[in-house]
Amino acid sequence: MAINGTFPNGSANAPVEASSQPTVVGINFGNSYASIAEGLAESIANEDGERQIACAISFHGEETYIGNQAKAQLVKNASNTIVGFRNLLGKKFSELPKDKSTTSAPIIQHPDVPDEPAYKVQVLQASPSPLPPSALTTKTNTPAVSQTATPRSEPAPVDRILTPSEVATIFLKSLLQSAEDFLGKKVEGAVITVPGWFDEKQLAAVRQVAENAGINVLQLLEDAGASAVTTTAGPLADGLNPDRTQLVVDLGASSLSLTLLSIRHGLFHILASSYDSNIGGDQIDDKLIKFFAKEFTKKTKTPLTVCPSTDKADVRAEARLRLALEHTKRTISASPGAATCSVESLKDGLDFTGTINRMRFDMEARSVYSAVYAKAQELLASADLDFLHVDEIVYVGGSASLPGLDETLAQGVQESTVTPFTAGTVIGGGIGDPTTLLARGAALQAKLLAQIGHSGEDEEVRKAFEQGSTWVRAKATTRSIGILFPEESSDAELGGQWIGVIPRETAVPARRNIAFDVDLGEDGGPHRVGFEVWEVKEGVKVEKVKPPKDEDEEPLDEDEEEEEIEVKEKTIEKEGYLASVVVETKNAKKQKGRWRTRLEVQFLLGADGSVEVSAWEVGTAVSGEKASVSVPPL
Repeated sequence: MAINGTFPNGSANAPVEASSQPTVVGINFGNSYASIAEGLAESIANEDGERQIACAISFHGEETYIGNQAKAQLVKNASNTIVGFRNLLGKKFSELPKDKSTTSAPIIQHPDVPDEPAYKVQVLQASPSPLPPSALTTKTNTPAVSQTATPRSEPAPVDRILTPSEVATIFLKSLLQSAEDFLGKKVEGAVITVPGWFDEKQLAAVRQVAENAGINVLQLLEDAGASAVTTTAGPLADGLNPDRTQLVVDLGASSLSLTLLSIRHGLFHILASSYDSNIGGDQIDDKLIKFFAKEFTKKTKTPLTVCPSTDKADVRAEARLRLALEHTKRTISASPGAATCSVESLKDGLDFTGTINRMRFDMEARSVYSAVYAKAQELLASADLDFLHVDEIVYVGGSASLPGLDETLAQGVQESTVTPFTAGTVIGGGIGDPTTLLARGAALQAKLLAQIGHSGEDEEVRKAFEQGSTWVRAKATTRSIGILFPEESSDAELGGQWIGVIPRETAVPARRNIAFDVDLGEDGGPHRVGFEVWEVKEGVKVEKVKPPKDEDEEPLDEDEEEEEIEVKEKTIEKEGYLASVVVETKNAKKQKGRWRTRLEVQFLLGADGSVEVSAWEVGTAVSGEKASVSVPPL
């Protein structure tokens, strides 16, 4: 997506010193919360010290609240409080579900614009003065020392109609102001995250409201791309390969987004994605609210009906519980012990303090965890993959910080799979922290785009970031490619020793180099080393086996059958023969009675699917000493 406008030096392409590069930020514009970041630094705080800023706007009399202060108004001023407006951008009123309940200002048909959703809120507005202008000024020709104050009538309640675009503009303008106040300088560009399921109309609407708010939009970056940028920016976790398959689990308040990414040498390629608006953190909140409502009723003998609630007192009590649960969930995420939920004057003037431990919390949230697991299985199956092929899981969103979700997904993945919990970065502001991950990725992308704009890069490089670019629609390999040494049979199924070079789902064009030692045997002199180039299919073999018996375990009864467990194992099957390569070796060295040499092999994959393989003995890679073979497009 294009870089809009120019920077302070007047040219978007003129190289400048790093110190004079423009100030750019990343904005994670969520449906429930938003955050701002600059580089990999901690998220920027607004004037209230909030780094996770609730996407909420509330009108109370003549005051307008934005952020967490606005969200608190859901208790007593819900009809004038607006939340969840981002997902309405670019939508028509007729496209919105009519049966969905809301705890905030209701969505209505705009009275003046056909098929346009809007919010109707009530505000206090001062009426114009009833006195004529002549009565408010002095009639002398000389300046008056003192004048009569302009009379001001009492503010009167009036209805105000706001579209989602107008609400989003107000909110983003406040984010921009918070960033500039925090940084102490003008923000000259921003990358804004957007869901991968947004269509062209929604993307255009986000860009428009951002520009209306005074934001110079450098790029609209998909959430999955922002998470990948962040997780590839720092050092790799132990045992994690640069070429890996990453599952991004974005569990927000109102929806679940899953994205399966192929990361190959810093290039990201989406294998599959899914979105479900029926799974989200709000479902966990509903179950916890019911749990604490029962406890409140048990302690006070005061009935409390929630989720749904119709009585006015119950509606307010549910809103109070929902706000208090934010602290409860953060406590559960940060410690293995119990967490409390405290609310003053929950109902009928009665205070409430409830306690829930990790086990009970996970029991209440189990159905949501299981739903996420099932959706992840479906997504992997759609890409012809299994949990065994997932090398890394990345969590996005506050609800994804819950350890119980990670424990549920861990049932399917292999032990070597890296998650923020295993890497120790989910808590304490690490780069894997789900609540800051998207903003940081967007900030890094903004920094990169600003550097491109000042480095004199040619137009083709800059266009690679535009929406619809050929780089965005890059092709990828459908099978893994590597080399097979038939004479060194160590795998009965493949008939030789296999060395993978290019994993499946690698974006093309691509280049890969590998080096390895070859055992030439006990005889000295020149040798010829040959290998085959194959395209292979990777799969999973499932076997049912009986678990090992414990010595102290009691024997089963005669009519009882021992339960079998499933054991999964990765498999490789030869799919297509591509070529053979033979290398003459001249520089072998004797080690422990055997001659050894080192070979280097290079694979070049063209954008059309062609393959060129070159091999040479290390130290002799000059013209005439390479063995090369070309394969037509696959």
